[in-house]
Amino acid sequence: MLLIILIAAVIAVDLGLKDIIEHTQDDAFPRELEGCGGLVTIFKSHNPGLPFGRLAQFPQLVREIPLAVAGGAAGIFLWLFPRKGNRLQKLGLALTIGGAASNLYDRFVRGYVVDYLNVRLARLKKVIFNIGDVCILLGAVIFFIGEMISAAREQ
Repeated sequence: MLLIILIAAVIAVDLGLKDIIEHTQDDAFPRELEGCGGLVTIFKSHNPGLPFGRLAQFPQLVREIPLAVAGGAAGIFLWLFPRKGNRLQKLGLALTIGGAASNLYDRFVRGYVVDYLNVRLARLKKVIFNIGDVCILLGAVIFFIGEMISAAREQ
């Protein structure tokens, strides 16, 4: 049950932040996030494509590819959910599904994904992302670690 709550929380937090960003005047951006010493900047960015704006000229494909990937993750999650064990995989999938659902909402309702975070570190300086993106990446890493641990235990 906690995993279902986690999925809903990721969706709610990310969509809530996106709504705040969308309803804030454009001239308020970019701005530094208070208390971060200039490390994090808040932007208002609309991405009509896949990550880094790729395939923006193919809007139907930009909706269908993430929908298929999210559907696959949800299918695996539903298959694993009633089984004992696989905690890391379930956690990773829950984070991924929450982040993907938030971004899918944007793609289908807004026609673009709202991105708003920038971390001033190394190669990340040029990347603007959202909490959903972070959860997708973190979820994938956690799932992969869980799979590696399971594989090591089987050997």
